[in-house]
Amino acid sequence: MRVVVPFAAETPKTRLESVLTSAERSAVARAMLADVLCAVVGAGHEPMVVSTAPLDLETLELPGEVLTSASVTLDERSLTDAVNARLPGGEGETAADGIDPVAVVMADLALATPDALEALLATSADVAIAPGRGGGTNALVVRHPDFVVDYHGTSYLDHREIALEVGATLETVDSFRLATDIDEPADLVEVLVHGREGARAPTCLREFGFELADRDGRVDVSRDGDHGAA
Repeated sequence: MRVVVPFAAETPKTRLESVLTSAERSAVARAMLADVLCAVVGAGHEPMVVSTAPLDLETLELPGEVLTSASVTLDERSLTDAVNARLPGGEGETAADGIDPVAVVMADLALATPDALEALLATSADVAIAPGRGGGTNALVVRHPDFVVDYHGTSYLDHREIALEVGATLETVDSFRLATDIDEPADLVEVLVHGREGARAPTCLREFGFELADRDGRVDVSRDGDHGAA
């Protein structure tokens, strides 16, 4: 099974600009990517990062096994077009080649673990989807050659409909860790609470001065020195 990890290398995580500078957002995005790659390799697969700009994996300071297992390819197209080109019915795929299943795992799943990914990758349906909390599609496995993605809007519902239209069997994987993508400042709480021991993303946030805070009985994040974002 091929595992594709799309990555927006140039302007990542713009919705975090109220709490992180541009350079900090880039650092956090790369830390989350590193954690996702470690989880994919831990699940026994070799991830391919599909990056919108040149990316040197050595700058991610990955463990040796992960660095040798991962690869990068450049694709400046939109997320939807870049992913569709790599699905079983995409560019360069023919029936004579056989249908090689493709998994797509988003690069901001900072809580992903090998076990959580394996639960998705081990499914047998033509299309298996791990939805995000807001109705997006955080990860999926595609075995059907006629299935295509469309990441606009509520993509989870759109992908269910597309699967039904092409006659694909469908399975939804209910996973807290795969449902939690990091887009908004409030999402940083999840990284600090549930991030794996030694993972890069929570370490990066703590190095930037973020810590958990109790605000009127609710868990939030605060930052040493109350830094503003540029």
